[in-house]
Amino acid sequence: MSDEQQVPGTADGTGAESGGVHRAGFVALVGRPNVGKSTLTNALVGEKVAITSTKPQTTRRAIRGIVTREDSQIILVDTPGVHRPRTLLGERLNDLVRETLGEVDVVGFCLPADQKIGPGDRFIAEDLVEMRTGRRGPRVVAIVTKIDLVGRDVLAEHLLNVDQLMDFDEIVPISAVKGEQIDVLMDVVTRQLPEGPQLYPDDQLTEETRDDRISELIREAALEGVRDELPHSIAVVVEEVVEVDPDGDAFTPVEPGTGRLVVRATLFVERDSQKGIIIGRGGSRLKEVGSQARSEINALLGRKVHLDLRVKVAKEWQRDPKQLGRLGF
Repeated sequence: MSDEQQVPGTADGTGAESGGVHRAGFVALVGRPNVGKSTLTNALVGEKVAITSTKPQTTRRAIRGIVTREDSQIILVDTPGVHRPRTLLGERLNDLVRETLGEVDVVGFCLPADQKIGPGDRFIAEDLVEMRTGRRGPRVVAIVTKIDLVGRDVLAEHLLNVDQLMDFDEIVPISAVKGEQIDVLMDVVTRQLPEGPQLYPDDQLTEETRDDRISELIREAALEGVRDELPHSIAVVVEEVVEVDPDGDAFTPVEPGTGRLVVRATLFVERDSQKGIIIGRGGSRLKEVGSQARSEINALLGRKVHLDLRVKVAKEWQRDPKQLGRLGF
C-alpha cells in the first residue's frame, strides 16, 4: 500500500496538483460482474453513459466516458465483468477486457465492500501482477465500491484484505450511489495519469454513438424483471432512426426537425420460448419495455420519439461466430 493511500475519514479531497501541470489518459474500470463499474462510470461522468442492472454481465463493450476537469481529462473505460465464460460471447468479453488493460494508463480495480474477496478477484489480480512484470504496466488503483452497504468495522477489515491482494498504487473506498469520495477518487486517478494535453472537446461525455446508446437503453429496459439465463440471451440492434411525415406515410423520410422521429429496433433472443417471455401476454411485456426505453431515449435525444420494437430469434447466437459478428461482437 502506498504512502498516499486514502483511508476512510482521512481523505480531504485536495489531491489535485498545482503549478499548471495538465494530465490526461485512459482509465479502465475492471472487476467481477456486478461490482458497480457502470454505476461508478456514470457517477464520475455526471451523466448516464453506461446502462446499469442488477443482472450480472450487463456491460458488453468497452464503453468510454469522459471527465474533463481544469487540471486533467480522464477517459474512463467501463469494461465487461470478468467471469468464467460458458459461451463464445463470454470468451470474447474476457478477451476484450485483457486487450483493454494493455492499452490504458491506469486500472481501477473495483472490489465491492459488501462481498468477500473471491477467486474471481484473485484471478484478475494475478493478471494485473503479470502485466506489470518485466515491463511498465498500468498503475493500479483499488476502488472499494458500495461502502454505503457496510459498517465501519466490516469496511476496515475489507480494506486490509484488499491491501493484501496485490501491490496497489492507491486504495480508495467510495460509494457511487451516495457520491461519497468520488472527488477524492478523481484526484487520486489524476495523480496517476501521464502529463499531456486534453484529448477530447470540453462538452464530449462519451465516445458511444447515438445508435449504440439507444440500443443499450432498450436492452436495459428489457433486462428488468427477466429471470434465469434470459438476460444473457438478449441483444438489441437499432435498424434506423428516421424523421417521417406525421400526417402522411409513416415510412416516408422528411427533413430533420420537420417530422416525427421514429426509432426502429430489433431485440434478438436465442429461442422461441424466450421470444414469448419478452413479448408477454398480448404484447404486455414488450409494451413495458418500450415505455421505459422511450422515456430514456427521449431524455437522451432531447425530444419525443416513436419507438418501434420487433423481437426475433437468432438461435444460439452467443455461440455462433457469424451471428456474433452480425450483432457487433
